[in-house]
Amino acid sequence: MRVALAVAATAAGVASGFSVQRAPRLSMVTETPSSPEQQSRKHFLKNIVDADLESGRFSGLRTRFPPEPNGYLHIGHAKSINLNFGLGIEYSGATNMRFDDTNPVKEDMEYVNAILSDVRWLRGESGAAAAEPWAGDVRHSSDYFDVFYKAAEYLIEQGLAYVDTLTAEEMKEYRGTLTEPGKDSPDRSRAAEESLEMFRQMRDGELPEGAAILRAKIDMASPNLNMRDPAIYRVRHAEHPITGDAWKIYPMYDFAHCISDALEEITHSICTLEFQDHRPLYDWFLEKLLPSGLLPQSTLETLPRQYEFSRLNLEYTVLSKRKLIQLVQGRKVDGWDDPRMPTICGIRRRGFTPSAMRLFCERIGVSKVDGVIDVAVLEDCARTDLDAASPRAFALQTPLKVTISNWDDCKVEEFEVPRHPKREELGSRTLPFGKTLYIDAEDFNLDPPKGYNRLSPGGRVRLKYAYVIECDEVVKDDAGNVVELVCSYIPETRAGATPEGMKKVRGIVQWLSAEHAVPAQLQLYDRLFKTASPGAESGDFLNDLNPNSLISLDEALVEPSVKVSSPYPKPITPSL
Repeated sequence: MRVALAVAATAAGVASGFSVQRAPRLSMVTETPSSPEQQSRKHFLKNIVDADLESGRFSGLRTRFPPEPNGYLHIGHAKSINLNFGLGIEYSGATNMRFDDTNPVKEDMEYVNAILSDVRWLRGESGAAAAEPWAGDVRHSSDYFDVFYKAAEYLIEQGLAYVDTLTAEEMKEYRGTLTEPGKDSPDRSRAAEESLEMFRQMRDGELPEGAAILRAKIDMASPNLNMRDPAIYRVRHAEHPITGDAWKIYPMYDFAHCISDALEEITHSICTLEFQDHRPLYDWFLEKLLPSGLLPQSTLETLPRQYEFSRLNLEYTVLSKRKLIQLVQGRKVDGWDDPRMPTICGIRRRGFTPSAMRLFCERIGVSKVDGVIDVAVLEDCARTDLDAASPRAFALQTPLKVTISNWDDCKVEEFEVPRHPKREELGSRTLPFGKTLYIDAEDFNLDPPKGYNRLSPGGRVRLKYAYVIECDEVVKDDAGNVVELVCSYIPETRAGATPEGMKKVRGIVQWLSAEHAVPAQLQLYDRLFKTASPGAESGDFLNDLNPNSLISLDEALVEPSVKVSSPYPKPITPSL
């Protein structure tokens, strides 16, 4: 049997639906959560939505979550998912699920299915008949390829776009730098009729990749590099997962994204801060296309607007897709859903619940200021959520045999104990007690320090829910290792009782019946990196991998109630 243990979080064995109570006291960084006042305070996006609704600019709210299907979602995407879907629910609006599938070279249906699964898990309802968390059908940018093409032709006809045949190197040279303006391409003055003809040649596959691109005609001297005649379409002789080989040209993200928002009548297009400098381009495309009749909006005031919030940065974590791919391809982890990975599927296997992730997103808040979140905030959310909901179970990482000398050889006593100390509705579980038991080796000390409350030679300890035992003899092997404790139990101490005149025993440890304990492999997961900012000092984030991020214990024992099937899917091992 295999049980996953989350070292940094308080719950262990969560893959089997239990919070496994185990003997070793694992250390954990803690942080005081934000106050209720801080959690309930309206962030700037809510203020914007309130103002738009109160002014009548929009009659309702519609947001969207538009990932590119070229990889697995990570915890940074979880923040965006919770923000967009959360706003939709709070304002009785709607949130669209749209795939930005404009680059067929990098996209795969494997990622589409994984993303949908992650969003359903994070924001969906439970139950077989649960509705999808998004509004209507799943949408794709490719649904609008015809409209994108017509929009491009319209811009060409209006003298607002042209076909450029500069090479990639020449285009980089002509673009300029942050401190130097760009210069016009020789093709910028190409007649609209000629650009239109060449654009149709691009569409029909008559031009090879890299031979020409369609560019917007804006301002090569703009201080914003995104406004220096950005590319709109490029030639790609690649088969698309949905449209097949119908298209030989594909739109760029900045062009397709804003038009998709307008076509879906998105009111607030919310993205992370790295797109802040793209906002003028977003507005430019929509304003120029408004007279075309291709968009459902009739006035500038009703066009969607883009707003940016800070992206998530987490200590001891890398979220770069390139770096995550390196971890998987370099076999530093066991796949995309390795519990040490920051992917949503990895976080799920680690034992986090959707409610824990939502709590985390609430605590870190929404702002326009980039910062690094203490990973203890995430861990505390897991602790808070799982502690309240998880059934308990005993687990021993390093079992140490205990023989109860004054117990009958064939006698077995059963203790009915709660599955959760504060939730009676979760019922009870049975712990058998016999002559031969196990405790965890870390709960015994041959030479205990002052104040030690667990078992030691001649000392006493309470077996949780059962009896107080006293260590009468320590048995060692030839190498001097402790292999068995011979103890006696005190009958009058059953189930927490303390007889009159007997000194109260402070130490309480877990235990299991040798006859009924279930062998288990425990996987102890810790942080993947040993430094808060991987690669910041060493120069290579791989140099900061934590060699002890996964410790497997093959001779552990768990109580019988843990013999259940895991609710989680098989590990993901995609081809790359």
